[in-house]
Amino acid sequence: MKVTYQGETGAYSEMAVYKFFGNKVEPVPCKDFRDVFESVKNNQVSNGVIPIENSIEGSVNQNYDLFLTYDLKVCGEVAVKLAHVLITNPQTKFEDIKTVYSHPQALGQCRNYLEKHKWEIIPAYDTAGSVKIIKEKQLFNAAAIASEKAADLYNMNITARDIADNPSNYTRFLILSHEDTPPTGDDKTSIIFSAKHAPGTLYHALGEFSSRNINLTRIESRPTKTTAWQYNFYLDFEGHRTEKRCIEALQALEKYATFTKILGSYPRVI
Repeated sequence: MKVTYQGETGAYSEMAVYKFFGNKVEPVPCKDFRDVFESVKNNQVSNGVIPIENSIEGSVNQNYDLFLTYDLKVCGEVAVKLAHVLITNPQTKFEDIKTVYSHPQALGQCRNYLEKHKWEIIPAYDTAGSVKIIKEKQLFNAAAIASEKAADLYNMNITARDIADNPSNYTRFLILSHEDTPPTGDDKTSIIFSAKHAPGTLYHALGEFSSRNINLTRIESRPTKTTAWQYNFYLDFEGHRTEKRCIEALQALEKYATFTKILGSYPRVI
């Protein structure tokens, strides 16, 4: 089974691939998130894995937006604990460090540590990719923030450990497919909808779930990018879309929505 993810070998997204699918899977790295969606859409791989939110830095907004562009399903979720370390070339001493490379999310998760040392910050496309950059370019006055696995893969030094602002640092990943998952009895459903522009519409829309004792686990708003100051809402709720109460809630939602898209139902992990 081939499964694609954004980043280089050793990235946290690759860890998510192995955690969800097991060791027999063949991870396929790609450059950006759109490539993940494209690979699944074109059946080049069976599944894709994308980060959707971090427990410290919040949402990965680009991936929310890509769900509007691609007609793919969410068939699963997985959480990966992020243990950031500071990585350098073997020749580099701690006092030599002037710049630090990493993915913007990882840089944000280590903000206090970075501000303390007043290094120049350079965003990179990936955590493991930032290690690859400082190795290939032989940057002996630079460091990268990534996982221990990335340091091992590139034969680099770990200069400091546990540098994240919060030790409880997790990223939630969604699994992309052409189909979602049959009911298991402990499921979650993800949808996108746009509420009508009228007083109380969102309140009443969410009330359709509350009145049926359906627990909402996440709500996120994103600009529609078609009309100024209007938004799409990304909603996760407990239950499978084929359950009677969920069917009724989704049907009732139509009274208050101008647009609804069911992303999929899948076993609840978080």
